[in-house]
Amino acid sequence: MQEVDMAEVSKMESCEWQVGGMDCAACAGKVRSAVERLPGVEAVEIALMSERLRARLTPGATSPAELERTVTRLGYTITRIGAAPPLPLLNPRHDHGHDHGHDGHDHGGAPACGCGGCGCGAAAPAPAPAPEVTAEVTAAPLPPAAPWLRGPKAARLFWSAGGLALAWGVALMLPALAAPAFALACLGALFPVARQALALARVGQPFTIEMLMTVAAIGALMIGAAAEAAMVVVLFALGELLESIAAARARDGLRALARQMPETALLERDGQTREVAAATLQPGQILRLRPGDRAPVDAEIVEGVSGLDESAVTGESVPVTRGPGDRVLAGSINTEALLRLRVTRAAADSTLARIARMVAEAEAAKAPVERFIDRFSRWYMPLIVGLAALVAVLPPLLTGADWGVWIYRALALLLIGCPCALVISVPAAMAAALSTGARRGLLVKGGAVIEALARLRLVALDKTGTLTPGRPLVTDLRPAAGVAVADLLAHAAAVEAGSSHPLARAILARAAAEGVTAPAATAARVIPGVGAEAQIAGALWRIAAPAAGNPQAAALQAEAKTVVELCRDGVPQGLIALRDEPRPEAGAALAALRALGLDSVMLTGDAEAPARALAAPLGLAVKAGLLPEDKCAEVTRLSAQGGVLMLGDGINDAPALRAADVGVAIGAGTDVAIETADAVLMRNDLTDLPALIRLSRQTLGNIRQNVAIALGLKAVFLVTSVFGITGLWIAVLADTGATVLVTANALRLLRYDPRRAT
Repeated sequence: MQEVDMAEVSKMESCEWQVGGMDCAACAGKVRSAVERLPGVEAVEIALMSERLRARLTPGATSPAELERTVTRLGYTITRIGAAPPLPLLNPRHDHGHDHGHDGHDHGGAPACGCGGCGCGAAAPAPAPAPEVTAEVTAAPLPPAAPWLRGPKAARLFWSAGGLALAWGVALMLPALAAPAFALACLGALFPVARQALALARVGQPFTIEMLMTVAAIGALMIGAAAEAAMVVVLFALGELLESIAAARARDGLRALARQMPETALLERDGQTREVAAATLQPGQILRLRPGDRAPVDAEIVEGVSGLDESAVTGESVPVTRGPGDRVLAGSINTEALLRLRVTRAAADSTLARIARMVAEAEAAKAPVERFIDRFSRWYMPLIVGLAALVAVLPPLLTGADWGVWIYRALALLLIGCPCALVISVPAAMAAALSTGARRGLLVKGGAVIEALARLRLVALDKTGTLTPGRPLVTDLRPAAGVAVADLLAHAAAVEAGSSHPLARAILARAAAEGVTAPAATAARVIPGVGAEAQIAGALWRIAAPAAGNPQAAALQAEAKTVVELCRDGVPQGLIALRDEPRPEAGAALAALRALGLDSVMLTGDAEAPARALAAPLGLAVKAGLLPEDKCAEVTRLSAQGGVLMLGDGINDAPALRAADVGVAIGAGTDVAIETADAVLMRNDLTDLPALIRLSRQTLGNIRQNVAIALGLKAVFLVTSVFGITGLWIAVLADTGATVLVTANALRLLRYDPRRAT
């Protein structure tokens, strides 16, 4: 591999454009090929659904204006957006083969070095004060809804259909002028197509549908089929418009995500509020969120209690109640009361912004099946052209057949041979699946991940924070003789009232849940390494580890539970057992995975006994006592047999997430885990994991259907065209129909709900 000169790369300018008129994968391929041929242009990326083009330009070689002229000459519109983030954008390992290396991982997000945002805990420099601006934010908008209504393809259809109708009128009134009238109608409608075909040929793309259409129409005119030639061009224009409509429908999911982001926010300062651009907000600033408003950024509640509708991010439509200290995700709707929020992330780094960005950019990570079809289409078109030439020439030369008949059949073969339907079959399904997943809180970083998810054989799960919530819960209250359960819990809560230890928080939470009122306590203090104590009604109450030899405590500890003992003036009052229990939905999630034919294993750093005690009721295999590097090595070993998914949440899970065929992070996990993972479960619900796998399998099934439709129709009409059963206009209609059919079939994924599927 040629070594990359980083000094040269740093001199290059990363630019981004909005390209209008790209309605299928073939369009995107044409733009990519033309741009890649320009001198000094590297790292070209095209996102079909969001109509974005990104590239790095070497100063002095090709300017942005020259690139824009090249794209415009191909018949597309292009508008400069601005400087683009560094490329590559997404998991590079899924775009160019799987990489199991562990030498860093960059998704274009926060660095995993500890500089803030990556979750590693290192100190970050304080953010600069945000400028108080109220100017409108200049952002890169998604294409407007229904652009085909005002686009050049609609105008082309209007004029070509009008010319054909006029020619029919002339033919009816003046039959002698029918042929010239149809010829003029054909040439007028063909002119923009031929111009685009020549522009593509000049940039090294002679085998395009535009060139095939031009050759077919001119050939039909030369053999006297002027009326049919005009009809063919009109049908081609209709097909192009139908592709635009289908593409606009597929982009609706991305527009829906973009609409969840408010452009302004109410910034509070010195007791006053003012409306500012959301893009200018910085961490630490205070906002007011009124009932009915959407949160413009990720934040935490400083004051107020209200219900929040988080469906924009998690897909969960039932509002959840949040109060001081709770986080608020960008795009959440405040449903009840006024809230004061402290900004925790800038607008560009908010959860919803990252989701929208990842979904739009995920197309860059092509699935292997998509790369195969791209390669296939490169030699398929020249093969069809060669076959058409043989059909036109061999029968007349070998058998003396009529030249006009076989040239006509060859022209029909040219048109039916266009691979548009085949090429669009994969990206249309992938784009629909990515949008469907994002709407339901299942964030997938590319088509390659969807294909890998559909071919899993084993799921590996981290324990703490993933399979369990990562916080202990009170499981057993064992009072001593003569002590009531409520008294044991009330006095334990009183002793722990001033502690922030996880065990103390668990005891306090249990007391609150059962409505137990703790008595007044004084002189409360935490004894490091021992427990806590306090004075209650003149007696000294202490919570600490139980004395050795306590059989009740030993029995509870054998169940992998942490046990503490409450004593009054040294006299035991009872035992409290706690454990980090599995998430409530863990059993259902694992049962669903088994129903999908997948085995599961828990990978944890815990000791063998407590790990097995937790996993046994779930029917889960266990690998315990693993350090982060051991966990990574185990996943690498399992991945050698193929099809391994790793589900985790923490920084220490990042190497294993990287090593797995598919890494999936819990949405509440660290930034490092989320950036490293290939997919994210935004609802923090384990039942979303089998839903994610169902979505991927449904998508691959949809792709197989699309390929069958595309190739099946081609095969049928190739035969009928060669034998003269169908003509030029049927060939165009079949090609257009196949493209529309596979796109419509892919769009069915937009209505698929993987959580409800069985």
